[in-house]
Amino acid sequence: MAKQRGTVDERSRLLDSPQSNKVIPSANAHYDPKLSPGPQEDPFSTYLADSVPIPEDDNQIFSFRKLWAFTGPGFLMSIAYLDPGNIESDLQAGAVAGFKLLWVLLWSTILGLLLQRLAARLGVVTGMQLAEVCHQQYPRVPRIILWLMVEVAIIGSDIQEVIGCAISFSLLSAGRIPLWGGVLITISDTFLFFFLEKFNLRKLEAFFGLLITIMAVTFGYEYVLVAPNQGEVLKGLFVTYCPGCGSAELLQAVGIIGAIIMPHNIYLHSALVKSRQIDRANKKEVSEANKYFFIESGIALFVSLIINIFVIAVFAEAFYDKTNMEVNEKCNSTGSAHTDLFPLNNETLDGVVLGCYFGPAALYIWAIGILAAGQSSTMTGTYSGQYVVEGFFNLRCSRFIRVFVTRLIAIVPTLSVAFFKDVQHLTGMNDFLNALQSVQLPFALIPVLTFTSQTSLMNDFANGIVWKILGALFIIAICGINVYFVVAYMMSLNNVWAYIFIAYFGCSLVFAAYLVLAVMVEEPILKAIQASVAIGLEADESTNAAINRQLDLHVRYMDQEGKLWRMFLDPVMVRDGTANTIVAAVKGVLQ
Repeated sequence: MAKQRGTVDERSRLLDSPQSNKVIPSANAHYDPKLSPGPQEDPFSTYLADSVPIPEDDNQIFSFRKLWAFTGPGFLMSIAYLDPGNIESDLQAGAVAGFKLLWVLLWSTILGLLLQRLAARLGVVTGMQLAEVCHQQYPRVPRIILWLMVEVAIIGSDIQEVIGCAISFSLLSAGRIPLWGGVLITISDTFLFFFLEKFNLRKLEAFFGLLITIMAVTFGYEYVLVAPNQGEVLKGLFVTYCPGCGSAELLQAVGIIGAIIMPHNIYLHSALVKSRQIDRANKKEVSEANKYFFIESGIALFVSLIINIFVIAVFAEAFYDKTNMEVNEKCNSTGSAHTDLFPLNNETLDGVVLGCYFGPAALYIWAIGILAAGQSSTMTGTYSGQYVVEGFFNLRCSRFIRVFVTRLIAIVPTLSVAFFKDVQHLTGMNDFLNALQSVQLPFALIPVLTFTSQTSLMNDFANGIVWKILGALFIIAICGINVYFVVAYMMSLNNVWAYIFIAYFGCSLVFAAYLVLAVMVEEPILKAIQASVAIGLEADESTNAAINRQLDLHVRYMDQEGKLWRMFLDPVMVRDGTANTIVAAVKGVLQ
């Protein structure tokens, strides 16, 4: 932690002023002087060096010019709501439950919006993304474990994107490109990223907007072509129950929630908002940025909701209550070349069913939409991975190297399944990855909810009591849903991997509990230290200058009994008695 200089009044202003959004570093924060940047550098700057200026317009409550300047991060974030894993979950929901689960999609998207709001606020108020805050707030070992959990989620998502792209290439080539060939083609994404390095930020955001437009047009075309019953669509959206549903429908509903709310997306959004030029010492500008980012995120997620509705409604109309035999006969009667794919895989059936019922154009347009979903989500997943590495370890790495390594890790298991197995096993892998994403979700929810509730981080923008209660209930609900989903899915496997995964899930729950308790214990300690330092400075004005030059307080670890945080204090503080004041205050808090 950098040494602070100034008078008592200046120090008190930095600690207490609601206008200042300076972050009080965690007691567990550490700085390696060999790696620390110079005094004029941002210790957590990212590879996106360019930023977008915000036009000044003080006379309007709402400005479309300002909204346009803030537009971008929300749409990049929304791509995670449209990745191949989501599309697969949507078509499964339509095939299994018809229109009955549309309300689950709606409310999952609303919950996702509220969580993205917290992620954006954290980035705007503190000037740091979620991984950077974790770097400061958690000790080294838990921080590394948390990073590994997030990396597992990112790699799992990338595998799903490889699967979606491989199936798209197979459909577009009418089966001439085998699945394993499609997997290998996805390696070309690394060269696409190398090319995109040359774009500035706004052009990059426009490129992602183009991919979202392609998905909206292609899936919208399918929706118009199939023409589902609009009354059933509205009923499914706003009637919040599922008549006649059983365990299969319930499991699918849980799958929708897990596919919509992605853990790495929370980290991504908190980083993307840093690309706008905001004076974080100005409370009005920070509040305004929070408002516009929330509006932009709402618009982006509304677009993603419409696209997801298109997919569910199309398959609810075309595939619900139809047997595989009926579809097989239909494809035979239309001369489809894909009849032999039934009844293996719904993710492959998507384009095939549409091609059988509505002509080959529907099949190819669907494949283009899936390909756009896979490519766009691959790129945003890579951004997430880069931000996570930079934030957790305060280091830089090439985006090209990042995507190349991540893609190689994702390709090895996918290529093995695609080469030696069939599309049915690819679907099984996708279902497993959805379960894995559900397990990893608390490792994004817990940090963002706890950090945005800390006044030491957020000042006047910290969560109120209502948000804290709702956040706690949401974490409990998500963990409960995860328990049901994981146990139900693993019981269906009935092999040794099920027990391994359940054991992993149990360890994950224990670690999630630690993340909550660590912050709950640390927050009052920091407040006690802050108050004690202020008291010590006011009580002994004569030593204030020396303390201002020498003060460097770090809480490093707990003692063996876990009851007293040890402190490394400057000798000046020990001599003038400030150290004793702080230790006494901490003992009082912990008792």
